[in-house]
Amino acid sequence: MAGDVQALAGGGCHLFSGCGFPAPSLNSFLFPPLFSIGSFHFTKPMLLALICAGLVVWFFWAAFAKPKLVPRGAQNLGELGVFFVRDQILRPMMGKEGDGYLPFLVSLFFFIWVMNLMEIIPVAQFPAMSRIAFPVALMLMVYITYTVLGIRRMGLRGYFSNMVPKGVPIGILLILAPVEILQYTLVRPFTLAVRLFANMFAGHILILVFTLASWYMFTIGIGLLYSATSFLLVIILTAFEMLIQALQAYIFTILTAQYIGGSLSPEAGH
Repeated sequence: MAGDVQALAGGGCHLFSGCGFPAPSLNSFLFPPLFSIGSFHFTKPMLLALICAGLVVWFFWAAFAKPKLVPRGAQNLGELGVFFVRDQILRPMMGKEGDGYLPFLVSLFFFIWVMNLMEIIPVAQFPAMSRIAFPVALMLMVYITYTVLGIRRMGLRGYFSNMVPKGVPIGILLILAPVEILQYTLVRPFTLAVRLFANMFAGHILILVFTLASWYMFTIGIGLLYSATSFLLVIILTAFEMLIQALQAYIFTILTAQYIGGSLSPEAGH
């Protein structure tokens, strides 16, 4: 985002300068490699992913490396985060028997949240989850987890037969069975990844549009009013985006808990 604004400023492109508004496009989500090794290109989104993973690991290590009976500082924040995921995500979806998956869900929630927060952090200014590869990678990890758990618990035949509700008339079953199997094997993982990707992509585009517009319309005269209005929208959208960033991490994690819970307890899947 910063690069687009700098390019616009360098070109002296303003409202009455005769050049059109340089609207953001898919190119705003493409980054030149920071370095390359053969055909492997290491880009800014990859760097952000590594930094975010490191931040999450560092924070929880600092919080619980030397736990105290009366928590203070990082430990207090860490416990609040763990209890939030346990009481608001894991327990409602999986019950106490799902407590063994708490570390996985805590890691998933905070990794996604911190990745999303990079959009509003100076210098970073990009939500890596707006690149579809990252949500797809997380989706595949979740999909493999709940599928393997379901097959282990119920067997291959039992896992697929459990996808279809029992007691359905044969005529309806012929129509319902393919739909339900498609939902479990394709629709669930697809929507899990696309929901996160699409929200972060759209949010970044909106903030980028109004940030560019704030500079483009920054001229003496009526353009100054337009610029101030656009800048106000940037602030409002940034505050709204902060809510969306946390909400998308919550939705992805709670759906993960629901899917894993459905594999552990087949009755909960319907």
